[in-house]
Amino acid sequence: MKKKLASILITNFNKDKYLSDTINSCLAQNYPKKEILIFDDKSTDNSLKILKKYKKLKVLINKKKKFTSSPLNQINGIKELFKKSKGEIIFLLDSDDCFKKNKIKNIMKLFNQDKKLNFLQDIPYSSKDKRTVKLKYKNHFFSIWPSFYPTSTISFRKDFFLKFLNYLEPKKFPNLEIDARLCIFAFLSKSFKIHQKNLTIYNFDYSGITSKYKKFSFNWWQKRAEAFDFMKILMEKMKLKFIPSLDYFVTKVINFFIWK
Repeated sequence: MKKKLASILITNFNKDKYLSDTINSCLAQNYPKKEILIFDDKSTDNSLKILKKYKKLKVLINKKKKFTSSPLNQINGIKELFKKSKGEIIFLLDSDDCFKKNKIKNIMKLFNQDKKLNFLQDIPYSSKDKRTVKLKYKNHFFSIWPSFYPTSTISFRKDFFLKFLNYLEPKKFPNLEIDARLCIFAFLSKSFKIHQKNLTIYNFDYSGITSKYKKFSFNWWQKRAEAFDFMKILMEKMKLKFIPSLDYFVTKVINFFIWK
């Protein structure tokens, strides 16, 4: 069987401390048919010097005006990389995380075996805590936050992302990252799947996007409210009925008093 091309999309801003390890983890994959694309969002550290050392990368440098929000900048970068990608299966990777050597081969096999599989997350290993990250599930998708794994665990078919672009709302919800939006869309379209294998090494960088959303902080509550609003818009577009939960009302009330 002819192997499908895998596209790895990396977004970077000022992560020179981790960038080489991230790229090397992609180059070391034991799946030969792959392309690595990286979007640099006007880094002011040594990122560009590092990128120049690698000849097998497709590097895009942002020359447009940046958004004031890191999540929106990340979304813009992934959209630009997706336009240039040629793979049938897409892998997302933050520039401070790494893939285990067999990740691409393992995930590509799953997509080849199941033609109905459109979206997948694997289980990350936390480099900070030296342990596998476990999720606790409740009946409602947003009973806890977050209810899904980070960006670098996500892979999907190209056609799935093309559909997702119709629902992305790329200039709204400045606190809502691409992983949340993709997972909400995958959940509502009944495509949400988790592969129970440890294939991603996740590094929680205190200068990264998620670092400002400490549990129960003002930003955390605002992000939750945006997630609910995004989900409502999606459900309206998909002609699904939105039934507000207790969690939804609590989030809305708290946001009302925080930003009053």
